[in-house]
Amino acid sequence: MNIYFACSITGGREFQPVYESITRALLADGHEIPTAHLAEAGVVNEEKIVSPLAVYTRDTDWIRAAQSLIAEVSVPSHGVGYEVAFALGLGKPVLCLYQQGRPVSKMITGNPDPNLKIVSYLTVEGAVRIARDFAVAKDL
Repeated sequence: MNIYFACSITGGREFQPVYESITRALLADGHEIPTAHLAEAGVVNEEKIVSPLAVYTRDTDWIRAAQSLIAEVSVPSHGVGYEVAFALGLGKPVLCLYQQGRPVSKMITGNPDPNLKIVSYLTVEGAVRIARDFAVAKDL
């Protein structure tokens, strides 16, 4: 399955090891993750040289091509929120993961869209398990 993975880049990289664990597990399971490079540690410097229009075009094209979107939302990010809304607008299934106890925008938690699933996790392993379960359930 082609899964768009959304995570904070400019908003903060505190959860980068979680991002990387999720994408590596999904790739190991045979899923296509066009944004897997965004989970890597050095991506902030790499993305600085890409123009805003290029990022928008690239990422919205990837969302259109994806079968679903998984977002780690523990760190507030304008971009991730936009990507979640964009995917939902296209009717795509979306999973938003966050570390239990972290505040998450009410624009996410209050959204009644039936294609949106919001789940908290306690450990990195828990986040990976939830993402894998979602990917398997949405694999058509």
